[in-house]
Amino acid sequence: MGSASRRGAARPAVLAAVALLVLGVSVLWPWPSGAAPAAPVTGNATHFDALGAPYGGCGLPQEQLDSPDFVALNVYNTPGDYGFYPRPIPPAQAAKIGLWDNGRNCGRFVQVTIGDYCTGVNDGAPGQPFCRNGSWVTDGYAGAQLTMVVADSCGDANAWCRDDPGHLDLSTASLNRFVKNGVPVGDMNPAHWNNRHVSWSYVPAPDYTGDLKLGFLQGAQRYWTAIAVSHLPNGVHGVEFLGADGTWQQAQPDSDLGQAFIIGPTATAGTAYAIRVRDASDALVNDGRVYRFTLPDQCLSGCGAAYTAIGYTTGTGTPTNTTTPTTTTTPAGVACTAAAAVTSTWNGGYQLQFTVRNTGSAAVSGWTTSFSFADTQQVTNSWNAAVTQTGRQVQAGNQSYNGTLAAGATTTWGATVSGAAQPVSGLACAAR
Repeated sequence: MGSASRRGAARPAVLAAVALLVLGVSVLWPWPSGAAPAAPVTGNATHFDALGAPYGGCGLPQEQLDSPDFVALNVYNTPGDYGFYPRPIPPAQAAKIGLWDNGRNCGRFVQVTIGDYCTGVNDGAPGQPFCRNGSWVTDGYAGAQLTMVVADSCGDANAWCRDDPGHLDLSTASLNRFVKNGVPVGDMNPAHWNNRHVSWSYVPAPDYTGDLKLGFLQGAQRYWTAIAVSHLPNGVHGVEFLGADGTWQQAQPDSDLGQAFIIGPTATAGTAYAIRVRDASDALVNDGRVYRFTLPDQCLSGCGAAYTAIGYTTGTGTPTNTTTPTTTTTPAGVACTAAAAVTSTWNGGYQLQFTVRNTGSAAVSGWTTSFSFADTQQVTNSWNAAVTQTGRQVQAGNQSYNGTLAAGATTTWGATVSGAAQPVSGLACAAR
């Protein structure tokens, strides 16, 4: 990160006073974890070329964003500490949460105003002041503005993402589209950039029309239904889905991809869904409008595309679940078991490996493991399985490539976990 592109893709007391001094901004450090400070926010700005693949930090591919002008917010609030911590940042480490707020500010729009220019070295080196051997000056680009959407996260180990709470990382292509006196600046980058100060504040989505956009994420399927919610008037702080028991349930976020959530069907083992959405103020979007849709056929064994757009129908109020729950019967000779082992530990976390074995006399076409943590452990990353967690309860289903097991065959999946390593309970395996 620096004057050029930042990415291609995803001991606080020591420097706290230094960060305030070199920023030259009148804010109190630190801000409450993840909370938006009083607007406008002032900080240094850097830029990066594009979102990662298959999608950016909010869970959307770049082509699905509501604007070509996008920004990244800081994941961490760790001035002087350039280490890495589990994502999403658990409640026990809430003081380390930056304005990214574990993705809860995804999809919101910010109005960005260009500030003064640094005449010195402004490279974001860890442990070094910003704008060394120079000063901040006002020039003809100051005051230019652009409205941009939050689409990515800045978690790099440098002074930008750690020492500057108000830092913004802007899309490179947007820099010369900032407008002053009704005209794009045109030539601010690269010769007149040098990681300027900017000020910014949250604003409603400009000229908002229409309704939400919904899509399934890559790998989404019947047993791991991950959706992305976009085209929002004021961001998204949560999704609720209508469960098979006819009650609204809180959807689990997909890690800290702030616009991605894991939902359940309206009937056991079904492929029909009903959701409602809460915005950045935690108000129900469109007065609690209900969005109903189904899993498309091409996603029954896992969506191949990064984003599969879906149509929906809408209604108002709390719908009555009139769908008859589906009863599934396990075929004769189909069975599986699961075993868990801790393979490594570290301060604040550990790694689990699960072995799934087909113990039946027939091949299985898919499997799901389930268990409970003993305490407040959280899955922070996983592989070879589609994992969801609600409280202490964890469920993990096969991926499209490791669901089929011949009799006696095994496969493994793994996860990294935050918290103390303790035995899991109620470990079970269901085959189909």
